[in-house]
Amino acid sequence: MRVVHIIGRMNVGGPAAIVTELLTHLAVDVHLLVGDVDADEADYLQLRAPSLEVTRIRGLGRAVRPTDDVRALAGLTSQLSKLRPDIVHTHTAKAGALGRTAAVVAGIGIRVHSFHGHLLHGYFSAPVTRSITAAERGLATVTDRLVAVGGSVRDELLGARIGRPEQFVVIPPGISVFHPRPERDLARAVLGLTTEKPVIAFVARLTGVKRPDRMVAVARALPEATFLVVGDGPLRSQVQDGAPTNVRFLGWRADMENVYAAADLILLTSDNEGMPVTLIEAALAGVPAVATAVGSTGEVVLNGVTGLTVPADVAALVDASRVLLADPVRRRKFGQAAQTRAEDVFSVETMTAAHMTLYQTLMAGPHVGRFRHRSRRRP
Repeated sequence: MRVVHIIGRMNVGGPAAIVTELLTHLAVDVHLLVGDVDADEADYLQLRAPSLEVTRIRGLGRAVRPTDDVRALAGLTSQLSKLRPDIVHTHTAKAGALGRTAAVVAGIGIRVHSFHGHLLHGYFSAPVTRSITAAERGLATVTDRLVAVGGSVRDELLGARIGRPEQFVVIPPGISVFHPRPERDLARAVLGLTTEKPVIAFVARLTGVKRPDRMVAVARALPEATFLVVGDGPLRSQVQDGAPTNVRFLGWRADMENVYAAADLILLTSDNEGMPVTLIEAALAGVPAVATAVGSTGEVVLNGVTGLTVPADVAALVDASRVLLADPVRRRKFGQAAQTRAEDVFSVETMTAAHMTLYQTLMAGPHVGRFRHRSRRRP
């Protein structure tokens, strides 16, 4: 079985982490076609997967530009015609549109697209969102399976009339456990932190939908804690200029095991999420979370069991963070429960096995998609 994965860019984030795990662990012939990261983004391949082999496609980046898009579509079609995969599996919005179109043009018969989240709210104006929704509805008609990272993501897509229920399969992310796990005091020493003050980690691309302004407001309300901001993005200068002195900006880091080992809490303040991989990584490290109840966040953070989920407002985030900072016993209990559950539900083995089952089912049986294009046999 030959599977080609296509993703717009391998910037640090959940989709890149998931694709890397799949390419590393799937027992099939896999290839990755990918565009370039933006100037304000860190390259996941350089930070965490330098040995992963990829084929770069010019124009397949984040920005939507007609000339780049045409160039990327031509490059994808050429590569698919050369590789003749049995399955094309696309990730992220632009790569999903261009990759599935290229698969149709190249006559590749089985097409899968993963929704690591969606763009239905929190990103664009209403007219742009309507255009994106209409495009996704059309693309779903030439797709055999739609993979959602969580049940809430699937339900929101179906609510927007994207795809049909029988097309969807929910496969939670699988993330490797950090080994070895550093000791808390050693990790804090590496990061230049004192051992006494509580530490809250905020790991995100600094962009509007992630609402770093809420993180700044929480930090201002909790001066007794040190906030570690891991990430970069177009809002970094603005956020940094407005942040109080208890907020430290670390940029993107390759040693996330030290960040999680040093943290007492992880904070997520987003308006929209798929299933945040940062929360899964933190859970695997035994760190409880305070997170806004958006997307499939509640499928990672079980409220009152592995952390606290709250409405998307500053007061609720402050109250929840303050409650857990004041209760180390409860915090430890949440962290242990988060780790145990994450190792079971979000294991690489479980995710890989689910993808293998999906691929084998599609290879063996009739496709769900309305249009079927058989792949030409490879010589």
